[in-house]
Amino acid sequence: MSSLRKLSVSAFLVFLSLTSSGGDHYRLKAGAGEAGVGYVCVMKNGFWSSFHNQATLAQNNSLSLGLNYENRFGLKELGTRTAGIRIPAGNASLGVVYSHFGYTDYRREMTGLACGLKLSDIISAGVQVDYYSEKTTDEYADNHSVTCEAGLLILPSENIRVGIHIFNPVPNSLRKLYMPSTLRIGAATNLNNSLFTGIEAEMSSGSKLIIRTGFEYEVMKRLWLRGGFGTNNNSFSFGLGYLTKIVQTDISFSTHEKLGVTSSVSFIFKIH
Repeated sequence: MSSLRKLSVSAFLVFLSLTSSGGDHYRLKAGAGEAGVGYVCVMKNGFWSSFHNQATLAQNNSLSLGLNYENRFGLKELGTRTAGIRIPAGNASLGVVYSHFGYTDYRREMTGLACGLKLSDIISAGVQVDYYSEKTTDEYADNHSVTCEAGLLILPSENIRVGIHIFNPVPNSLRKLYMPSTLRIGAATNLNNSLFTGIEAEMSSGSKLIIRTGFEYEVMKRLWLRGGFGTNNNSFSFGLGYLTKIVQTDISFSTHEKLGVTSSVSFIFKIH
């Protein structure tokens, strides 16, 4: 009976995770700054954006370390802890990310190795290999999966950015465990270097089309105000970011029409 109860609780938590992330609970959700703009970030410069579209890695040339914690609906069992590092290497940059979701009876861990390369002044490309491990208690089997993701960043003009990203282009016929495939396409503009506005579409296998919009405004030097909206669960989001000499701190809140509020906090340390 105890094992059945643990399995039921785990299944319920996974269901909550699915309903709050548009059906694709494998795709990385990290970055309080990105959450603040509703995850409109496949074309956006930023530490965590580099792991939403690896092509943006090539646009960053600083050695940085990031830590992120997401608390869904005030339930510690749905907490996600993420750490990443970005390493510049000439026209390319490398990235490593680790994410842990869940609690003792059910947890999912993800490790990714990414690379972004600047192909020209207009186009950058990036790829990432991901390893997933899902573990449950007692006699229930553990699951392990490997997949990949890739992205493009196109800069048709100084103030316009277009991002394209695909997650898990591997046919499910080649794997034992089903994993959704996701395509994200977005465009954004930067006005006067202080206002970022963007729109993004996401198509995931087995789920409806999701449209997101978001903005980021530098209200004063090194202080940003953010907001966003997503059609999945009619989710509104908002957040703040502040940059000191070596640390950027971001905090965000996003709503779910039925389940409540998800909060996120990130710290990004510029090492060199």
